[in-house]
Amino acid sequence: MSTIGKALTLLDMIAGLSHEAGLSELSRLSGLDKATTRRFLVQLERFGFLEQDEQTRKYRIGAAPLRLAQIREARLPLLQHGVPMLRRLAASCGETVHMSEFTAGRLSTIHAEESFRAHRVTVKVGTLLPLHASGSGLAYLAFSPPLLIEDYLSRPLERFTPHTIVETQSLRALLEETRRLGYSVNRQGLEGGMISVAAPILAPNKPPVGAVAIAAPLVRVDDRSIETLGQAVMETASDLSAALYPVSDREAPAEPPRRLPAPALSPLPEEAAAF
Repeated sequence: MSTIGKALTLLDMIAGLSHEAGLSELSRLSGLDKATTRRFLVQLERFGFLEQDEQTRKYRIGAAPLRLAQIREARLPLLQHGVPMLRRLAASCGETVHMSEFTAGRLSTIHAEESFRAHRVTVKVGTLLPLHASGSGLAYLAFSPPLLIEDYLSRPLERFTPHTIVETQSLRALLEETRRLGYSVNRQGLEGGMISVAAPILAPNKPPVGAVAIAAPLVRVDDRSIETLGQAVMETASDLSAALYPVSDREAPAEPPRRLPAPALSPLPEEAAAF
């Protein structure tokens, strides 16, 4: 790995910590010697990517990533367009809704609207979503170019729960079903007791930007609910894609298959929840 790659990997690791950390801890976690770690930390702090507390001497993320994120959002306003749509979807279905983006080879959550219910699924911003074990990942992978799919399926796949599908043939069938429906259905693949449905945020002539997903306790969702939620999340993802890439800017609009409009959503009955 190049020097720049090592420094950025260190920065990414610090971003994933839930606490500020000092030189010794960061050296241990990164696997780098202290001299190399310190050299990277000094340079990252110099350019504003990190900040060091004067009293504790521990490091945290600086302001530079935020500035870059704001510039990036201005050019691809995913949050600007997506957040209001996610809020409407969460209010209509009564379940947790989240949006993810694929970047640097990983799919991660960039926004979440939690359900108002006491028994709900919680999704944190920054959560990494494996492509084979999450609803968002399956939706993203199903509508990705064949070469990306084949590359991913050729890797060893982690089993997160007894329900995680890691067999290549079964995954291919699941991806085909996702393409046919226009949305994915993931039952306890990443976490026990949870189900999610998701649809890709499509982009013209390139892989999807990410995905929109609804996550709910498994006990609250039956087959009829899955279809209703699937239609709703597919509509939201399609609307978001249209907002990001107006038809006038597209050579060939890419949309997931549309089925007949689903009835208006109403929150799923609370009495079905098991606390």
